[in-house]
Amino acid sequence: MQPRRYELSDFEWSIIEPLLPNKPRGVPRADDRKVLNGIYWRLRTGSPWADIPERYGPATTCYNRFVRWRAIGVWDRIFDAVSAAYEGDLQMIDSSSIRVHQHGANAKKGVSTQARRPPLGTTLKPDAWGARGAG
Repeated sequence: MQPRRYELSDFEWSIIEPLLPNKPRGVPRADDRKVLNGIYWRLRTGSPWADIPERYGPATTCYNRFVRWRAIGVWDRIFDAVSAAYEGDLQMIDSSSIRVHQHGANAKKGVSTQARRPPLGTTLKPDAWGARGAG
């Protein structure tokens, strides 16, 4: 079967496979390579975890492994090993897919929230602002 676009190559899998935790007891695990491809698909698209295609296994499995492996540092080891294998020629993050939240899009550039507040020690009585008829 032809690998899909952006899925792990055999070379990358040979680097990553020895770094993954192995739990020999209990319920047999879902295929790590399939789950990793599902995690990478989700991170690449930015879609919700529930929208991971069925070919990558259950979305809960992908999410749970992502969270557990983050807690025990597996992702750091994977990124270090893949970077070393490609001798730093591989870049994995594309900032063009990161968007600003709708509420963060309308702020003026260079204006801090401190500039909109009155200076310390300013009273909040109308006469302090020069309002008419205060007195």
